[in-house]
Amino acid sequence: SFASGIEILIFVTGVHGDSLTVLQSPEFVSFQKGDWPVSGEKIPDLVALTMGFSVQEDLSWPGLQAGPLFQRPRANVLVVVRGVDSLALPQSVASYPLENPVPFNLDSVAETVHSLFAEDTPVVLQLAPSEERLYMLGKANAVFEDLPVTLQQIRARLSQDGSVLASLPLNSLSRNAEADLLFLSEVQVLHDITALLQRHRHLAKDHSPDLYSLELSGLEELSRLYGQDSPQYRDATAILASVLQKFGEDVYGLYGNSAVVEVVTVKTFEAPLTRKSRSILESKQISNPGSPYNLAYKYNFHYAVVFNIVLWLMIALALAVIVVGYNLWNMDPGYDSIIYRMTNQKIRMD
Repeated sequence: SFASGIEILIFVTGVHGDSLTVLQSPEFVSFQKGDWPVSGEKIPDLVALTMGFSVQEDLSWPGLQAGPLFQRPRANVLVVVRGVDSLALPQSVASYPLENPVPFNLDSVAETVHSLFAEDTPVVLQLAPSEERLYMLGKANAVFEDLPVTLQQIRARLSQDGSVLASLPLNSLSRNAEADLLFLSEVQVLHDITALLQRHRHLAKDHSPDLYSLELSGLEELSRLYGQDSPQYRDATAILASVLQKFGEDVYGLYGNSAVVEVVTVKTFEAPLTRKSRSILESKQISNPGSPYNLAYKYNFHYAVVFNIVLWLMIALALAVIVVGYNLWNMDPGYDSIIYRMTNQKIRMD
C-alpha cells in the first residue's frame, strides 16, 4: 500500500491525447484552469519555476501564476507516460494540452538543485525502468540503494513478498508475457518508491527540495504488441490511472501537502530521445565547439549581476584609495598625528 504523510511538490505529467495534468499542488503554487497549450520543451522550465528557481527565458504561459517569494515546495515529481492517448485522472488540479511533444529531461533542474543545495544533499532521482536508466544524487544514493533497477531485478521483485501482483486486478494481463511484465514492473517501482519514502520520512524535514523524474513506457509496449483496442491495453490503462492517482496522493501527503504532482502522457514523441551519459559534477566545456563560425559564447543570464558587482566594487575601492592618499598627503604631523603630538609635549616639558 502507498504511504501518506510527508511534505513535497510533485508534478505528474500525464497526456490525455498529449496533455499535462497537475495531480497535486500546494496552495502557494497557483495553477489556473484553462486550455492554454504548453510546449513539451518548456516543461523543464515549468518545473523549475514551480520549485522557485529562475529560468533563462521568461515563460509567457498564463497557466501558472507567480507565488510567494519565500515559499517553495519541498519536492517535485515528474512522471512521463508514453504510449497512451488519455488517462482517467479525475482528482486533478488542472490539465493542459501538450503541443510539440519533443523529448525532454530535467537535467538542467537537477543541476540547479545540486548547485544551490550541495551541502544539504537533496534527493535527485531520475529513473526509466524500461531502459534500465537510473541516475541518483545526494541522499537518493542511500534511500534508494535497494530500489530494483534492471528488468531482471524488478521481475524478481514481483515474485517477492509485498509485490503488487497480490493486490492488482490483472484481468487479461499475464504474468508470463514479456510486455505485461514490463508494465507490471513499472507499477512495482512506483509502489517501492512510496514505500521507501515512508521509511525515510526525515527527507521531508530538510531545507533542500527533492526532484524525481520517472519515465514509464510499459503502455507503449502493450499498444505495440496487442493494439489499443485490446483488453490488455484497456486493463493496463485503468490500472495505471488508479496507481498514478494513488501515487500522487501518497507522495503529496508524505511531504506534508507541500508538493506538486504532474503527469505527462504522450502517445509518441516527435523525435527519439538520445541521452549522453555524464556526471552532473562534470565541468562545462570552456571551448565553443558547437559554433563553426567562431561566434561568441551563449549569453549567460548571470553576466549582468556579476558585471555590476565587480564594477561597483572596483569603483568603491578606487575612491577609497584616493581619499586615503589625499588625506595622508595633506596631513600636518604636528596636529594630525598623535605620535608627533606626544613627542612635542615631552620636549616642552623637558
